[in-house]
Amino acid sequence: MKVFANAVDALKGVTFDGMTVMAGGFGLCGIPENAIAALRDSGARNLTVISNNAGVDGFGLGQLLATRQIKKMISSYVGENKLFEQLYLSGELELEFNPQGTLAERIRAGGAGIPGFYTKTGVGTLVAEGKEHKVFNGQNYVLETGLVADLAIVHAWKGDRDGNLVFRRTARNFNPMMATAGKVTVAEVEELVEVGSIDPDHIHTPGIFVQRIFQATGLEKRIEQRTVRKRS
Repeated sequence: MKVFANAVDALKGVTFDGMTVMAGGFGLCGIPENAIAALRDSGARNLTVISNNAGVDGFGLGQLLATRQIKKMISSYVGENKLFEQLYLSGELELEFNPQGTLAERIRAGGAGIPGFYTKTGVGTLVAEGKEHKVFNGQNYVLETGLVADLAIVHAWKGDRDGNLVFRRTARNFNPMMATAGKVTVAEVEELVEVGSIDPDHIHTPGIFVQRIFQATGLEKRIEQRTVRKRS
């Protein structure tokens, strides 16, 4: 059975110290709020977290930074998180920086069973140091490895009881590719519907990639930086 009552139940038996976790979202858009809180409450430590960024201070993955549960971040953006910056600069947090497109492709490759690929992005910069290089058609490329995780936590707009997922607009971001790259994928959804309720043509992530699913509650959906036009 894939359906669980809540995030705490959905993460039971799959969290452990030293594990690697993929967390979907971009900024605060499409982050698995309930699952992140449950991961915090699980007490698992020395985590390696693969995510575009680490939320903001006190929210999203920022909660796991505050509790010092994250040992290493594999990400592309420090963002608006002051604690993230402080922990990195003080040496308390390991950080593997990736160009954003490279990070996305590393996750996609891991989910597709591709162990590595060559890209021009980053050649001649710090991110390419110590990595294998190869020449194709007279151009230098750097080898990047695919990424997989012990656990992937993703947020979807709608899902059915078999784990088929639909993402809404920009909340689609990193979530679909991470869902394919977790040894165990836990999906939190805003709407949990019966099998057959979703048009097969509208499914973004087939349920075969999702091992556990639950309906999220109490979502804040914070806006990282609210910018509005002044009224005329």
